[in-house]
Amino acid sequence: MKTLKDAKVKQTVKVVKLHGEGAVKRRIMDMGITKGVEIYVRKVAPLGDPVEVTVRGYELSLRKADAEMVEVE
Repeated sequence: MKTLKDAKVKQTVKVVKLHGEGAVKRRIMDMGITKGVEIYVRKVAPLGDPVEVTVRGYELSLRKADAEMVEVE
């Protein structure tokens, strides 16, 4: 299982599944990260947290813990 945290910089990945439950999963979905959407990884901070991505035409910063909940291919 590959997660968004494992994706390399300047790589485009596609969301397969969202893990987590309740409010955390809802918050990720509210940010526009849903099944089937493509995510472009723009930058990763030196210590790996946060990850800066482009989703649906806008920039978004995700914590490492949130990026681990997004399964990609």
